[in-house]
Amino acid sequence: MFAIVDIETTGGHAHNGGITEIAIVLFDGKKIEGVYETLINPQMPIQPFVQTLTGITNAMVANAPLFSAVAPHIYHLLKERIFVAHNVNFDYAFVKQHLNICGIELNTQKLCTIRLSRKIFPGLPKYGLGSICKTLQINHSQQHRASGDALATTELFKLLIQNDKSGYLQKMMKGRSIATYLPPHIPEEQFINIPDKPGVYYFYNQQKKIIYVGKAKNLKKRVTQHFANNKTTAQKQAFLREIYAIEFNVCSSEFTAAILESIEIKKRWPKYNKSQKFKEQKFGLYHFIDNKGYERLAIDKWKKQLNPLAAFSYITEANNCLWSLINKFQLIPYLCFLDKNEPANPLPEAMEYNIRVKDAIQSLEAEAITCSIKDGSHYILIEKGMFTGMGMLQNEPEPPQLTVEMLKNTLTPYPENDVIKHLIQQYIRNYPEQVIYFNN
Repeated sequence: MFAIVDIETTGGHAHNGGITEIAIVLFDGKKIEGVYETLINPQMPIQPFVQTLTGITNAMVANAPLFSAVAPHIYHLLKERIFVAHNVNFDYAFVKQHLNICGIELNTQKLCTIRLSRKIFPGLPKYGLGSICKTLQINHSQQHRASGDALATTELFKLLIQNDKSGYLQKMMKGRSIATYLPPHIPEEQFINIPDKPGVYYFYNQQKKIIYVGKAKNLKKRVTQHFANNKTTAQKQAFLREIYAIEFNVCSSEFTAAILESIEIKKRWPKYNKSQKFKEQKFGLYHFIDNKGYERLAIDKWKKQLNPLAAFSYITEANNCLWSLINKFQLIPYLCFLDKNEPANPLPEAMEYNIRVKDAIQSLEAEAITCSIKDGSHYILIEKGMFTGMGMLQNEPEPPQLTVEMLKNTLTPYPENDVIKHLIQQYIRNYPEQVIYFNN
């Protein structure tokens, strides 16, 4: 009924690592029916720290059979049994991947003795195989060798069966239980509490640091997709090893979830997020008065402490905007730092020139809309063309009574980025009826 498996590897992930040793204990729930074990030539070097941990050296596996030579027999032993291992997703991913390379498809049910141990023996100090064997006084000779670990896991499994008064084993074996696919350190209750609603979810590691942020139209469905498949990619395996907790924030829609996701990725820089992890070089159009009384416009890198007239992602964008103002309002490029050479003709009087600059600034302010997007229970505030905050109002007023100050005093302020800017522009185009405009 059960095949209790342990493997030793070269290190790395199922997608790029090799198996150096495998042991399979055939177990009917009461007694051992047979044991298979063999070293395997992985056809790649074993990482030095792995050699130290397992005692398996490159010389030991040099004359061992290739996995392809033993693959048919391994499949024969596994195909009609439930695959059991301590942290089953790790062993299963390696074995499945290597069988796939040999053209053999493994698709058996899995059981994780870490997850079962957490249910049947709650409150133990640690649930690693060495620690749990020591706590439960299970003989565990030859640690970090496939045969020693597989036989110790078998003895642990016997104890789990004997002490399973609540029927956890039957529950896990029934259908495609999510407990079979969850990372071993995630309590099932934590997953059950995830709602079928839009929002943002967070994966935490053992040090309580966020290692991945994602958004979803349906939180439960999306989180399930991370685990309920048999992919053997490096990212999947890293998730299974490192995820210790899941948290979530419910949002009004996928739109607000996408905004919050972008904010969180930029803020927390999670280890396993690939998209949106780039430094945005922003530029601003600034206004100041020089020591001769001239009001001047200048482009400079974004400065948090200053309030620019306009913000740009690229320097070319900023230059194009400033040249447009120069041509439209007869500004002087020299006074805008776009021409290093002082003009041949005398500069106009400061008072006269400053009127042109003020007109240019007023035109910018007129073009920069101030509005709010009402998305379900969430409000998004865009002030002078820039996203400035998001959140909910406790007592929602009717649109005529809604003011910018009311939103600024209530919503959580957030920095804008290119992703959010694009999301908002797209939303305003697609859902103009959801936009509330204010006078600048």
